[in-house]
Amino acid sequence: MLDRDYILTIAGLDPSSGAGITADIKTFASYNLYGLSVCTAITVQNDIAFRACKWVDAAVITDQIAILFERFNISVVKIGIIESWSTLSRVLDTLHTLNPNVKIVVDPIIKASTGFDFHSTESQELLDNIWKQCYIITPNYDEIKMLYPERTIEDTIAHIGRFTNIYLKGGHRTDKKGWDTLYHSGIVMVNIPPYTEAIHEKHGSGCVLSSALASNILKESDLEKASKKAKYYTEQFLNSDASLLGVHNNILNL
Repeated sequence: MLDRDYILTIAGLDPSSGAGITADIKTFASYNLYGLSVCTAITVQNDIAFRACKWVDAAVITDQIAILFERFNISVVKIGIIESWSTLSRVLDTLHTLNPNVKIVVDPIIKASTGFDFHSTESQELLDNIWKQCYIITPNYDEIKMLYPERTIEDTIAHIGRFTNIYLKGGHRTDKKGWDTLYHSGIVMVNIPPYTEAIHEKHGSGCVLSSALASNILKESDLEKASKKAKYYTEQFLNSDASLLGVHNNILNL
């Protein structure tokens, strides 16, 4: 086995490769990282339509994780779509058992851009324990509203910030569109403005951002620097062409 940096994505399979594990792997490769992958769902989708989702059994997911940790040194993990909060909790428990120091980036995908529901927030009693096991979460504005519907966004951020770091994606903002915000260490807020005035929308942009953030966390100990570099990488990806499916191989590696 070669001496190289390994990074793991736990996410769904998108046949168009714009989102999910294949998008993550392409992002990891741009950072010269060897991407490992665990499949959580088989989806029926392309870049404009989401038709169906077949969930992988939780035991199969954890078995995939376990065999990878037997072979590879994995210190950073990105998690995308997953069937339920209880399955996510089980996955997090498995990861921390295998490596108590693992850093986990969770992209809490609740709905596809087409409106397909992945899971509800019925088991909100699990959420606090889930946040405690994450290094950072990367919701957009729509997703953070759904996590605690009875709270304001500000109250939700303050609550989650007690347990973990938050990278709040600003693509769905009504004000200052495209401005992201990093909340870390419980008290620090850092605004991350867009680097370009205009972007081409892309299928899977949230997956790319979270996997770029995970890559930079592996390479960069400073979370603020890692977040800003992930933002810049994602904007380069968005503007790689005018289609809904971007390319990674012409992106400058930072």
